[in-house]
Amino acid sequence: MCYILVCNNLEGYGLQKGAVPLDRENTGHSFNSYFKRATSPLVVLRFLSEKPMYGYEITAALKSRSDGKYMISILYPVLYRLEEQGYICISSTEVAEGRARSYYSITDAGKAHLEKTWKEYQEISAIFEDLMDMREEASNE
Repeated sequence: MCYILVCNNLEGYGLQKGAVPLDRENTGHSFNSYFKRATSPLVVLRFLSEKPMYGYEITAALKSRSDGKYMISILYPVLYRLEEQGYICISSTEVAEGRARSYYSITDAGKAHLEKTWKEYQEISAIFEDLMDMREEASNE
């Protein structure tokens, strides 16, 4: 059986002292959720490199371009983090149907980060694919 050790100083967050059993089948996070968490900032930067967009527009583009297979359930924290890092900024705000709509744009720093990180992603993906290539093992048997 696996255990997660919970830090004693997290009691204020509803977590208890000690070890909590971890079910191997249900860790609460799938590979897809971890992958999306790691790659969602890149996807957002890529979309914003095309044109300024507001939050719902980004969500709709994700759904459309991925046939609903790549969705970010909590987009705004991603946007806020990218804004804090200086990779995007609010380029304009308009009121539509009584609601404020903020348009996000990629900054020069965001463009540089996107280019650098996309290259890193491609490199590590190629290495991973090579590591996981089962055909080579099968031919050596």
